[in-house]
Amino acid sequence: MDTTQLFSLEGRTALITGGSRGIGRMIAEGYLAQGARVYISARKADACDQTARELSAFGHCVSLPADVSTIEGAQALVAAYSKHEKTLDILVNNAGAAWGAPYDDFPESGWDKVVDLNLKTPFFLTQALTPMLKAAATDHLAKVINIASIDGVSVNPQETYSYAASKAGLIHLTKRMALRLAQERIAVSAIAPGAFASNMNKEARDHADEVKGHIPAGRIGTPEDMAGAAIYLASRAGDYVMGATLVVDGGVAWAR
Repeated sequence: MDTTQLFSLEGRTALITGGSRGIGRMIAEGYLAQGARVYISARKADACDQTARELSAFGHCVSLPADVSTIEGAQALVAAYSKHEKTLDILVNNAGAAWGAPYDDFPESGWDKVVDLNLKTPFFLTQALTPMLKAAATDHLAKVINIASIDGVSVNPQETYSYAASKAGLIHLTKRMALRLAQERIAVSAIAPGAFASNMNKEARDHADEVKGHIPAGRIGTPEDMAGAAIYLASRAGDYVMGATLVVDGGVAWAR
């Protein structure tokens, strides 16, 4: 048994939505460190371009700005990516949104925006990229990694109804997609992050000392924690993981 290359991504391509900041950026930097050619997408072009410039210090990183909240936007991203590469080894469906409002006042707009981006987009973007994923799956498996949340695993006190429902749905969608795409040599899995500092999780970013008091591990997640999980699933090491959701939260989901 030779384990020296188990976690290598040398020569592979990765496309990461929501890759300009937060968890997406953590994963992008981790993939670059393992030798992948990385393409990041985000709705805000300036932020996406700036992050790609910064990450280019670690390897091949290209900005592909796109609004993947619509099918048309997802298709535009596929077209932009196809100008650079003919195959795709790793797709990370990370772009997401959240919305919080009291039950009596929760708006339809807060439902549609979140569910469309968090649940519909991963399906249709993966569908559109499946031919390129299949083309990459020759001597190794192609990978699709959906970024869910511990809020899809257990219930938190916040009134984020559409977010919790969308992430729980994404976890189940991961199982369904994994069964179908395994026959195409495409392994589908998910990560359910806990508290990581990001614009979406401002509490972890701005009040880490308070937040960590509720985490069994005694700290919030680091970029290395997220990168390690994503590298594992994307590499040969994670080839036998299909349909599963890897919970990376320091124990919070089981302590609620």
